[in-house]
Amino acid sequence: HQKNVAALCDAIAKEMNMHPHTSDGLKFSARIHDIGKMAIPAEILTKPDSLNPFEVAMLRNHAQAGYDVVKNIKFPWPVAQTILQHHERLNGTGYPNNLKGSDIILEARILAVADTVEAMTGRRPYRVTPGLAAGLKTIQAGSDTLFDAEVVSACLKVFENGFSFNGILGVNTKSHETQHL
Repeated sequence: HQKNVAALCDAIAKEMNMHPHTSDGLKFSARIHDIGKMAIPAEILTKPDSLNPFEVAMLRNHAQAGYDVVKNIKFPWPVAQTILQHHERLNGTGYPNNLKGSDIILEARILAVADTVEAMTGRRPYRVTPGLAAGLKTIQAGSDTLFDAEVVSACLKVFENGFSFNGILGVNTKSHETQHL
C-alpha cells in the first residue's frame, strides 16, 4: 500500500511541477505514512469483518501514533506533519485534529488523495475492493470540499496519461474484485 501511494504521490507531484526536493520528501513521507499502524493490534488490521466503532477509533489513532514515532527525527522535509495530517479533510471533517483548508500542508493534501485512491483499489480483509473507478469518483466528488481541487485534478490527469498501479506489488487496478497477492 505505502509503495503504491508513494508512486502515485510522485506522479501527482510531477504533474503539479513540485520542486524535486519537496517531491522527495513527499515520497519519503508516503512510504512511511502508515507507520503508526504498528500501534494497532494485528487482530484489528486483519479483521475479516466490518470494524466496530471502538476499532475504528483505534485505527484512526494511527496518524497520531505515526507522528509520535517520527516527530523528534530531524528530516529536511515536514515528514511528521505530513503523516499526522494525511487524514485531515479541507472542510474540517478529517482526523485527528479537524484541520481545515490551508491549515493542512500541501504534502498531506497530496497524500490524502493518493491514499484514498490506492485504498479503494487495494485489498482489505474487511471489505470488497471498490476499484480504481470508484476511487477516482470519490476524489472527484470530494474535490474542493474534502480534497484539494488542484491535487484532485493532477491525480485524474496522471491516470488519464496512463498511470497504473499494475506492476507495483501486483495490484490490478482494472479489477473490482479482491486481489489475492
